[in-house]
Amino acid sequence: MAARAWMLGLVLAGVALTAQEADLALTDAAADRFAALALKCARQEYPNKLDHVMNGAEEVKSPKALHPAFYGCFDWHSSVHGHWMLVRLLRTHPGMARAAEIRAVLDENLTPDRIAAEVAYFGQSGRRSFERTYGWAWLLKLTAELRSWDAPEARRWSAALQPLADRVSAAFLDFLPKQTYPIRTGVHPNSAFSLDLALDYARVAKDTRLEAAILDRALSWFGKDRHGPLAWEPGGEDFLSPCLEEVALMARLLPRDRFHRWLDGFLPGLPGTLAPATVSDRTDPKIVHLDGLNLSRARALYDLARTFGPKDPRRAALIRCADRHARASLPNLATGSYEGEHWLATFAVRMLEARGTGIR
Repeated sequence: MAARAWMLGLVLAGVALTAQEADLALTDAAADRFAALALKCARQEYPNKLDHVMNGAEEVKSPKALHPAFYGCFDWHSSVHGHWMLVRLLRTHPGMARAAEIRAVLDENLTPDRIAAEVAYFGQSGRRSFERTYGWAWLLKLTAELRSWDAPEARRWSAALQPLADRVSAAFLDFLPKQTYPIRTGVHPNSAFSLDLALDYARVAKDTRLEAAILDRALSWFGKDRHGPLAWEPGGEDFLSPCLEEVALMARLLPRDRFHRWLDGFLPGLPGTLAPATVSDRTDPKIVHLDGLNLSRARALYDLARTFGPKDPRRAALIRCADRHARASLPNLATGSYEGEHWLATFAVRMLEARGTGIR
């Protein structure tokens, strides 16, 4: 019932669109529903899955004591990208009903003292691999969003967050030259996904050293790849497509003609018969990852479609494939199960924004 109500709300909000497109529109009403999911857990400390190396008994602390800014939404990275989504929706849908509640959460969490505690955590012993590189990348994505928004409140939040972004950018610069091989998994450590998010920050912040490091690693890791094993996907707990995340990153880094030549060698015949993943149990914290996979695949496919001209048949085929993936999981974000509700909305927002850009 909750899933049907969610979809009905999206459909009713999209009255200006065709019936086929109505459920794939990021309207004010839809934005408000997505925001509600992040707000529901932004101050919810438990359940919580800490990524925490304890160096002694004195470090046995609660999530909020360890991470006063990003303690909600089950784990650190989900809290961070939940904050990104709230900022993004507030920026793009300022008239949404929950705007005041979003501002209150951001005012509460993105303060100099709370961020200083997060920076201090990164500097403690045993923290070298904390949230590397998925959480790092989302932190930079959040910072990039705030830096891109010319509003007094955004400038205040951005200034508070910048010391942590500086720490994370430095961590990337230290780590990337040492990572000889990419991580091609379909879950958090995926290298291509993290580089894609970090690239947004590097360009917005004009962090030329970080952008150069991202370009160097991407070309070194992926530039000569051929015959990507898309047929092997998905794995049973994937929320990212290793092949499509690589494609999404390379599309941003290579000139268009060069990218299409690379794509022809890496994924010839895309999208072919790529089918949405089946999600058998949305109360299982790993199986529900597959809803995220459908949403992230759709986002990557919409972005890829945009690299082809409007009359190119590949563009329409990619959009159709993306739509199938989106519709397979979008109705199931508000199921009442915290396993998916604490994070899937972020992936849905990115996917719907990619669609809105890609179909024009």
